[in-house]
Amino acid sequence: MRETLGIAGDGQMALVLATVAAEAGHAVRLWCPLPGQAAPLAASRCSPRLPEVRLPETVMVGDAADLLRGCTLLLSAIPAQFARDAWKRLAASAGPHAPVCTVTKGVEVGTGLRPTQVLIDTLGDRSTAVLSGPTIAHELALRRPAVMVAASTDGALAARVQAMFTQPWLRIYTSDDPAGVEIAGAAKNVIALAAGMLDGLGLGFNAKSALLARGLAELVRLGVAQGARADTLFGVAGVGDLATTCFCPEGRNRTLGEAIGRGQSLAAAQAATQSVVEGVETARALHELGRARGISVPIIDAVHRVLFQGQPPAEAVRELMTRAAGSERIG
Repeated sequence: MRETLGIAGDGQMALVLATVAAEAGHAVRLWCPLPGQAAPLAASRCSPRLPEVRLPETVMVGDAADLLRGCTLLLSAIPAQFARDAWKRLAASAGPHAPVCTVTKGVEVGTGLRPTQVLIDTLGDRSTAVLSGPTIAHELALRRPAVMVAASTDGALAARVQAMFTQPWLRIYTSDDPAGVEIAGAAKNVIALAAGMLDGLGLGFNAKSALLARGLAELVRLGVAQGARADTLFGVAGVGDLATTCFCPEGRNRTLGEAIGRGQSLAAAQAATQSVVEGVETARALHELGRARGISVPIIDAVHRVLFQGQPPAEAVRELMTRAAGSERIG
């Protein structure tokens, strides 16, 4: 079935997925949220955020909300802390029934809502899905093999998303556990910040692998508390995405964490990147969620102290290593 896909956002994943959908024969419209971004992108078909991607000429690019009117499927590629305001601007054009799929990996600060929950809260009750997995955008742009999960409580919608983005080099699984996929995508970014701090401190692979394993335990606790299934956290969107984000040199969260581990301030590290690093504000949101629900998330809490309370990364590591040790548990 030929879809008309409306994409909100012009970041790396938006560019990659717009290209995939257009090359598969779907009509694609890409909405740029910031003034002055649409015209250069429409003219050059390229973005400095991901120069490996050239948008097909068939992709419509603009910054007017009306661009999304009449779309059969919507895709939200807006960072978590900006998604609510963006979709408020787009609500009148989104129509009352068009389903929305999100690729956002974060949790809204203040409300603790996941991206699909923010969409429903903003646009009203409708079918939603999340598309996530271990997907470094640069590698997707080069058509290197990758796997993602399309998750929704609406099985037909998950199948539509699967059909739209499946390629010989991109395998899409379906799932009926969007909560698990969203929590995994959000929390792994915070663990990746910690992994980068270990890199900046020069603490080696033993420490990073231990961090990944114990970070997975925190993903499971958070996910189960949100109604997710533990097996989702052990799948592609959970441990798969966690491993990629913690070890890939190009990962934004790991890279920012490394800069902080080397002694750079959060403000300076953020100023050095062109993109939003979702894990920073997600660390605040998940720290708040853990306190409110009584969930033990020591790594996330340590990242929060380093980012927002000025604790030196080396001191945070010492505190984690000197916590009382018991039997190993996941969840």
